Amino acid sequence: MSSPSNQDPARDSRPQWPDAPAHIDASHQLPEHSTGKSSALRTVIILLIILLVGAFVGWRIYVNKQNNAAETRKAAATANRPTPVQVQNVQQQTVPVFLSALGTVTAYNSVTINTRVSGQLLTVNFTEGQAVRKGQLLLEIDPRPYQAALDQAIGQKAKDEANLKDMQAEAERYTALYQAGVVSKETQQLQVSNAGQAEGSIKADDAAIEAARVNLGYTKIYSPIDGVVGLRQVDPGNIVNSGQSNGLVVVNQIHPIAIIFTLPEDQLSQVQAAMKGGKKLAVEAYDRSDAHLISKGTLLTLDNQIDTTTGTAKLKAVFDNADNSLFPNQFVNVRLILSERQNATVVPTAAIETGTQGDYVFVVNPGSTPPDKLKNLPNAGSQGATGSTGGQGKASSDATDEESSSSSTSGSGKGKGKGKGSNAPACPAQHADAVTVHVDFTLGTSSVLSDGELQPTQQVVVDGQEKLVDGSNVCPQQARQSGAKSATGPVQNTGSQGSTGSISQPTMPKKAPTTTTGGPTQ
Repeated sequence: MSSPSNQDPARDSRPQWPDAPAHIDASHQLPEHSTGKSSALRTVIILLIILLVGAFVGWRIYVNKQNNAAETRKAAATANRPTPVQVQNVQQQTVPVFLSALGTVTAYNSVTINTRVSGQLLTVNFTEGQAVRKGQLLLEIDPRPYQAALDQAIGQKAKDEANLKDMQAEAERYTALYQAGVVSKETQQLQVSNAGQAEGSIKADDAAIEAARVNLGYTKIYSPIDGVVGLRQVDPGNIVNSGQSNGLVVVNQIHPIAIIFTLPEDQLSQVQAAMKGGKKLAVEAYDRSDAHLISKGTLLTLDNQIDTTTGTAKLKAVFDNADNSLFPNQFVNVRLILSERQNATVVPTAAIETGTQGDYVFVVNPGSTPPDKLKNLPNAGSQGATGSTGGQGKASSDATDEESSSSSTSGSGKGKGKGKGSNAPACPAQHADAVTVHVDFTLGTSSVLSDGELQPTQQVVVDGQEKLVDGSNVCPQQARQSGAKSATGPVQNTGSQGSTGSISQPTMPKKAPTTTTGGPTQ
């Protein structure tokens, strides 16, 4: 057995493990070199995890940048792509100038039928709503009491006639006796007076007979005018009396018919000037929406005074009303035509937009967006980077490729960058310019502009303006001429177009509005 001083130094430098318990076999104890291998493995695994996390983060950053770049290119291409819009041609027409007012239709003649005698209503000889002629029998009251009164008056006359003959004979006898000196002058004059009184009774009887005949005639009620009867207020069998407040029935003359309307006193001078020389002014009646023409007539007269409480004057117009389109007490919009405006510039009202600088329209012109208006387009910076003015640069091509591939049903990628995925025909390069206008007159779906602002050969956008700015590329399609027909009718001089909303217009051209010369302003 060797001493401790003779032990190997290298062995002493190794770590000293505690003595294993006596029950553990020495063959199961951990080898001394296995601890170093475990530490190295853990280090390698940690390094691999860090590398994988870093690679994943870098890949996500790269993918996000690519997606953002693609979205930017797609937005720029979409902004440059022509916007589909509907357009209509600017028209040049002759349009009347008129004043408008709210009117009430009234019967040209209106008669409330009432009875002038009292009695039982026997018959009603009309149907409610029936058209009747003048002199036609409408109602009949029991005539028997009035026939009896007439017969009584006739009998009284016969009695008084017999008495007259007797008085006349007595007067003649007393006159002869007076001449013979038998009776006095006083007695003779008394007999002559009695004969005269008898003659007066005959005349009174004639008047009573005439009155009885008149009352008897009042038992039959005839229509005093041509017109239409309304609803009867009393049914047959009821007792009617003269002076009833509601009457028996109303007869209105509706052929012709009248409309009463009012105008401010400031406009009366314009109406009087237009009526000089006995000229008949045309009047048109429109429905509540002021869009559909009901009937046409002529102005009859102005009232002889102005209402001091409202500062307005009444005017009366007459309409033939052959088609019964006007009805008494109906409310209508009246247009009093004063004059006509030749070669007026007419556009659909839908084309009028309102901005901070006034009214304007989008006019379609050939060619892509002018260079000085590129800054107005959305994503102007992205467009400048691609160097495209008409939506034909690389960014537009890439976006078109993406949309074509996503919308393709075959999935083969054919038509990439060529637009084969769409059936729409290619549009020539056109753009929309914002042009300031001044609205002189409006009528339903049409508006009349000041002269010289637009030309008849130009086209204005009537649908899709909300997507446009000054200089936007457009793909126009002709819209239906819904407002062309109404534009040929009378146009009201309103001075300026009313505000209907505000559309953002960053660089709308400035142009001073021209003076309205079309007629009076309401």
